[in-house]
Amino acid sequence: MTRTTTIPLLPCASIDETSDFYRMLGFERTHHQTRPNPYIVMARDDWQLHFFGVDGLDPEQSLGTCLVFVPDTGELWDEFAAGMREVHGKVLVSGLPRVTRPRKRANTGNRAGFSLTDPSGNVIRFFPQDADDEKPEAPQSRLGRTLVKAIVLGESKGDTAQAVRILDSTLARSADEAPKPELLDALVYRTELALRQADDAKAAELLDRIAATDLTEVERTAAASALATVADLAKQLRS
Repeated sequence: MTRTTTIPLLPCASIDETSDFYRMLGFERTHHQTRPNPYIVMARDDWQLHFFGVDGLDPEQSLGTCLVFVPDTGELWDEFAAGMREVHGKVLVSGLPRVTRPRKRANTGNRAGFSLTDPSGNVIRFFPQDADDEKPEAPQSRLGRTLVKAIVLGESKGDTAQAVRILDSTLARSADEAPKPELLDALVYRTELALRQADDAKAAELLDRIAATDLTEVERTAAASALATVADLAKQLRS
């Protein structure tokens, strides 16, 4: 059967709060209904998300989720981040709502996906439409290999606590053996996890450690993606 369309239908605690949130990200509200049941449609380009209101919905217990495949997750993330900075002065990386950063994952065909958690706890998972044909470069260190596992735990499985445990263990034992770019990647991701857990003291400690890490120009270039994240993490910590 051709020309088939599937549209996610997700619960929300407030259609107005949900509408404001997605408008910040560049969506347009194309339908708004309060009776007989609260219902909105948020559209962006040629795709839609539909939401229905649920009285007493606990965002922390929400199981609402869906997958969205887009041409370029990096470009979309940049647009979402710009909307958050315009409204909030920062990228929302902890609490509700929040967004993760595009990272290639070992369990998704090397696709660089990210997740958006809205005010009602719905998790919208974004992935590239096409798999990355480029074979991923194998980590050079034990810490790099642990980071690969931690990203799967923290992003795909939502097990922040276990991701923290394995990263902390390997950082304590093997940080000095890792190439600086792999160390920076691990420290930056560990900082994100600390903020996700509302552990501001740990996040501050990690940011200080990142700032104190000496890098050559070659290492700085290799760690450019991680270093670009640091400013947003610092803003989140100060807020």
